[in-house]
Amino acid sequence: MKKILMTIAVCFGITNWAFAHQPVMDMAPRWEKGYGFQVRHEYRFSDTLIDKDNELSNPLGLSRKVNTTWVEGVYTWDRSKRVTIKIPWIQQERVTSVSGVATKQKTNALGDLIIGLPLKKYTNFKNATSNFGFTPSLRLPSGKTSGDYPTGDGSVDVGLSASYSYESFGLYQFYDLFYWINNEGTRGQHEGNELGFDTNIGIHPYHNNNTNTGVFLMMDLSARYKDEGTKISGNNPGTRVSIGPVFVFYHDNMMFRAEYKMPVYENALDTQVAYGHEVNVGVGFTF
Repeated sequence: MKKILMTIAVCFGITNWAFAHQPVMDMAPRWEKGYGFQVRHEYRFSDTLIDKDNELSNPLGLSRKVNTTWVEGVYTWDRSKRVTIKIPWIQQERVTSVSGVATKQKTNALGDLIIGLPLKKYTNFKNATSNFGFTPSLRLPSGKTSGDYPTGDGSVDVGLSASYSYESFGLYQFYDLFYWINNEGTRGQHEGNELGFDTNIGIHPYHNNNTNTGVFLMMDLSARYKDEGTKISGNNPGTRVSIGPVFVFYHDNMMFRAEYKMPVYENALDTQVAYGHEVNVGVGFTF
């Protein structure tokens, strides 16, 4: 039974990285002194120029491409208390307008370190379990702040998340509401505060109890509102909503997740390159 519960925990612990910026394994493992890690790659690209919710002509070919590799870990004191940590390596490239001339800029550097303390209250049923969660988070300025295209703004930021999940062998639901307070950093850079909501709803069409192997299929929806702040890389102030499918495969203590999200609505606070499509692929282990 412990292994089965671990499987459910692991597979739904590898939910979207944007859940209050928590590592993908913030729900697993579920036993005292358990730990896990995951490596995940995120790709995002856009060459669409927008102002509010209007698409504009883009004669300069303005665009942005971001490849981020996350290294993420979790340690549990017991089932309801854990600490999570993640740090990104960011390879980003954009074509931006400098004095009316299309200019290519690149940066390869660390991003900001994020530490979280997920606290959960579990309720067990005969064939299911649910939990309410509360997560304070801290983002530390390990990202590059120099140059024309920085990977961080040099500030210490704080976040709070409230979540609820329900899971059984046939159905999974997850809801998360979070808020990040982004303080002013170096060089006058100031990323706007962010309010977000995420939900995952999925089914569990296959499970082999003998080998602890199975598959989950889910749909992810993410909504964000970010204040304008100042112009820094990837800020994207405004409102956006993305949706897309999620595939999870697990075997024993290993899990693999792949997802794609497409933008369905974006309303920018200023003229900017749209947030774009997202692809995420990750593999992780728990012990």
